[in-house]
Amino acid sequence: MIALGIILLVIGFLTGISILWTLGIILAVVGAAFWIMGSMGHAVAGRRHYW
Repeated sequence: MIALGIILLVIGFLTGISILWTLGIILAVVGAAFWIMGSMGHAVAGRRHYW
């Protein structure tokens, strides 16, 4: 999810499409939050590990 967010950020920046930029930021932040919660041992979306 983090990788997809970064890809959308780059595409949105290069093409000037602001909705891709916004979606990229949201996906990157949510992916980072899931990654942090998963690494702390919390179950994320019913799974012990999120990857």
